[in-house]
Amino acid sequence: MKEFKLFTFLFCIILTQLSYAQVLLDADGSGGVDTYDLINSVFAPGYDAVEEPDCSHTPTFQHIDELFDATLGINVFRFYLHVATDTDRCNGSTDRQRNEIKTYDKSPDNLKGVEGETVIYKWKFKLDAGFQVSPNFTHIHQLKSVGGLYSSMPMYTLTCRKSTPDRIELRYAETNSQTTLIQTDLAPFKGEWVEATETIKYGTNSSPDAGTYSIELKRVSDQSILLTYTDNATKNWQIDAEFVRPKWGIYRSLNNAQDLRDEEVLFANFSVEESSTLNIEEINRHGIILYPNPTSDDLFIKNLDKIEFDNIAIHDITGKQVLKQEALGNSIIVTSKLKSGIYFINFNNNNLPTFTSKFVKN
Repeated sequence: MKEFKLFTFLFCIILTQLSYAQVLLDADGSGGVDTYDLINSVFAPGYDAVEEPDCSHTPTFQHIDELFDATLGINVFRFYLHVATDTDRCNGSTDRQRNEIKTYDKSPDNLKGVEGETVIYKWKFKLDAGFQVSPNFTHIHQLKSVGGLYSSMPMYTLTCRKSTPDRIELRYAETNSQTTLIQTDLAPFKGEWVEATETIKYGTNSSPDAGTYSIELKRVSDQSILLTYTDNATKNWQIDAEFVRPKWGIYRSLNNAQDLRDEEVLFANFSVEESSTLNIEEINRHGIILYPNPTSDDLFIKNLDKIEFDNIAIHDITGKQVLKQEALGNSIIVTSKLKSGIYFINFNNNNLPTFTSKFVKN
C-alpha cells in the first residue's frame, strides 16, 4: 500500500510537470444536499451541475447521496431513480427520466473539451446485481457537444439494453444518428466495480487533425478487461460546436417501464485530465521528428540531441509506465510488445518530464 501511495504521489507530480489540467471529484461522505454542493463546487462552482428530479417527490427526495463502500474502502456516490414518481429533471416529461451530473457552459474551461485537445476521462461505477433494463436506452455516460448543428445528439454514449442476453453498448454519432461501435454481455458488469478510462482527441477525420478515441472498462476485483475499443482516426468534433462535456448518472426511457425497477448505480473517483501533448507545429519547432504515427511496429525519433534529454518514458492511458530507455540523438522505440491504443511519450531531463507527445499503436 505504501508503494502504491508513493507511485500515486509521484505520478501526480509528473502530471503537474506535464501541465496536465486534472480535475478530481470524490465523495467525502457528507451526504444529502451537501452532496449536490460538493458536485457543484468541482464541476460548476456557484452554479448547478446536477440534473435531478427531486421535485417529483413529496416530501422532496435527494436523488444523489453518499455511502461508504467496503470493497473500494472509500466513500462513493449513489444515484437513484424511481420508476413511478421520477421525471426528466422535474420538467414534466413522462417518457423518460434522468439523474445525472455534468459539466456545461458555467463550468471552468479545463472541464470543456475543445477542438485539438486530448482529454482523459476516468471514473468507477457499479451496477447493482439485480440491475434491470428495458429494450430502450439506459444511459450511464455520455460525451455531448454544446452548440452547433448536432448538440441534441451525444457523440459517445455508454448505454445498457434488454436483449438476449442483456448488453452494454458503446454508441457513436458523427451527425444526428447513432451507430453501435461495440457491445458485450451485461452480466459480468452486475454487482462489480468497474474502472473506466476514456481518452479522446477532439478533432476532425482529416489528417493530421484526426480525432482519436479509446475506452477501456476493467473489472476492479481481478483487472479483467470487460470492454475495450479504439479508433485512431475518426471525427470527434461536430459542426459549429463550442465545446464537449461529459455526463454521468442514470438516464433512461420509460417507454417499457414494466421492464424497469427503482434503480441505483454507484459512481466513484471522477477525473477529467486535459493533456498538454505537443502538437505537430511544436515538435517541428524543436526540430524533433517522430514517425510513423500511428505505428504498427517501431517508432523512430530523430534530432533529440537538439534539446538536452536524459531518457524517454512511455506511459499508457492509465498512467502506467510501460517502457523507459536512454534518449539518444536518434532513437528507436520498439512497440511490438505494446497493445493497440494511445500512449504518451515523455522526454525527460534529470528524470523529470520536459515535455510530452503522443503516439498511437495500431
